[in-house]
Amino acid sequence: MSIEEEVAKRRTFAIISHPDAGKTTLTEKLLLYGGAIQTAGQVSARRAQRAATSDWMELEKQRGISITSTVLQFPYGGYTINLLDTPGHQDFGEDTYRTLLAADSAVMLIDAAKGVEPQTKKLFAICRARRIPLFTFINKMDRPSRDPLELLDELESVLGIGAFPMNWPLGNGPSFKGVYDRQTREVHLFERSAHGAKRAHVEMAGINDPQIRELLDEQSLSEFRDGLELLEGAGADFDHEAMLRGEVTPVFFGSAVTNFGVQLFLDRFVAMSPPPAARVSNAGAVDPASDQFSGFVFKIQANMDPRHRDRVAFVRVCSGKFERDMTVRNARMGKDVRLSRAMRLFASERESLEAAYAGDVVGLANPGVFAIGDTLFEPPSSGSASLRFERVPSFAPEHFASVRSIDTSAYKSFGKGIAQLREEGAIQVMYPIGSMRTEPVLAAVGALQFEVVKYRLESEYNVKTVMSGLPFSLARRVQGEPDLILRAQLPTNAKLVEDWDGRPVALFESEWSLRLAEEWNPKLRFVEFTAIDRGSNEEVFGAGARSA
Repeated sequence: MSIEEEVAKRRTFAIISHPDAGKTTLTEKLLLYGGAIQTAGQVSARRAQRAATSDWMELEKQRGISITSTVLQFPYGGYTINLLDTPGHQDFGEDTYRTLLAADSAVMLIDAAKGVEPQTKKLFAICRARRIPLFTFINKMDRPSRDPLELLDELESVLGIGAFPMNWPLGNGPSFKGVYDRQTREVHLFERSAHGAKRAHVEMAGINDPQIRELLDEQSLSEFRDGLELLEGAGADFDHEAMLRGEVTPVFFGSAVTNFGVQLFLDRFVAMSPPPAARVSNAGAVDPASDQFSGFVFKIQANMDPRHRDRVAFVRVCSGKFERDMTVRNARMGKDVRLSRAMRLFASERESLEAAYAGDVVGLANPGVFAIGDTLFEPPSSGSASLRFERVPSFAPEHFASVRSIDTSAYKSFGKGIAQLREEGAIQVMYPIGSMRTEPVLAAVGALQFEVVKYRLESEYNVKTVMSGLPFSLARRVQGEPDLILRAQLPTNAKLVEDWDGRPVALFESEWSLRLAEEWNPKLRFVEFTAIDRGSNEEVFGAGARSA
């Protein structure tokens, strides 16, 4: 197939939700119906069956939450699906944001009993800002749920997006029996499988089939018919172009835990979702079907597989054809790099990769030459033109803690662990200015990141640590003459530190403390992280820069 044909077969999407809406369960069931696993919870490899899920980190299994984003690639119906599973908890939102940069569309999961929840609103806002096409799966219909019409109204009133139901539920809670497909005008009746581990048996029926009356009680049947009559009476047609602009979301009802409606959703999603689109760069829009390879690093992960203990850079391919052993240029470093160790990723599992196309996510062994946000591109045969995609933003930390190794003899491992975890972008590392850099100050968007760091230092680097929370809640980069910075007058509850690269940072407990520092030091500037940390996209691409 040509590059253009390969690109047209790619579907790359992220799943977003509030915690406990069933995101990991839906991910498992999409893998089940996609043929990547035979039983929910176990990965079917080519030669053997291996226990692995989207939540591969041991702490994720212990806590029952997603801590880090995961890439899961599998073929389905002639397409290549790249599923990006993201953490739902707000403390890991920075990882989710970066992963959304690599997605061409997103699936928003809604708990049918709770509706739109706080973290859902935050993640939706990111999707809207980037104009990412959004699909909605209203989950847990097998439990007592809110009225479907009420849920649709909430999507429109709270999120401000048009909601178009592609199917309609038959009952809810114990009486949930299936869904009515509004396109084919067929009813999908499901039978529950043991613990939802296998595919649910499904029967097709017409809307007036006597079997439906036998399955539903009078109230459920009446509610189903009344709701459907209201929808059909509205006479609205689904606007695919509006969906691609992020103005309308197709809505599907179902139950991931019982597998009800999962395959119907997957089939429709593959047919409706967009292939990779052109990406904005400093050289203009980059066509995904162009001959020149390009991509960007959106994630780095250390120690995914205990057998390897290496670092992997996750690269979203944006154009051209990736081939193993090819030479690319790292725009940040201005140097050429040979990509000899490339891999296809499936949670923590990996296999050698020979080729990839726009939309695919490639894992690259990272000996320290890649960083989050790096643009990689195939250098032109002549000239020194450089390509750069949008910068990956860094978020201002809101939580701070000091950490030290209990065993001084383990300092080398401690330093290695801190350095590699910093590369992943979940934490920022700072030190008191002029110190020996033995006891770092960690900064993070969410406090749970500290628990993850402590756990991983012990489990992955064999270093036991003491972590102590610090009272600061604000961080500002300090700009000005070096001698004035060192002599800066700060409130007693503030602290002057330097980041990993030696740039001065001031930590404050409150906005009031920050205002005092600004008044006392008129020749210094206290600047928010996102404004200068990696440079603004407007600075490079113009206002409103985003995917084309």
